Amino acid sequence: QVQLVESGGGLVQAGGSLRLSCAASGRTFRNYYMGWFRQAPGKERDFVAAIAPSWSGGGGYYADSVKGRFSISRDSTRDTVYLQMNDMKPEDTAVYYCATGRFGTALLTIDAADYWGRGTQVTVSS
Repeated sequence: QVQLVESGGGLVQAGGSLRLSCAASGRTFRNYYMGWFRQAPGKERDFVAAIAPSWSGGGGYYADSVKGRFSISRDSTRDTVYLQMNDMKPEDTAVYYCATGRFGTALLTIDAADYWGRGTQVTVSS
């Protein structure tokens, strides 16, 4: 059974930093894209960042709104994905969800995800 468990959310002031973690179990995650999406109140769930498996180059992909501020990484030995968020802004406030993509599919849209975590709240105060 695939499980994704997020942690690391919380309250931070504008300009501050947080690091989210996603602990995964139930499949060989190093072979899959993994990523983060977020959903603000009253808005749709949006793509934030994704990281490719090593067989696909292992690179990171980012939404324009977070490029240069957020960084995604993975520890394949622990099946854990991280999202380092720096220079945070009030508009980053949302519930952040970890997701894993279908095998061979780049995790750049909601439709590409097959498993989701329950989410972790991130609040940025101005």
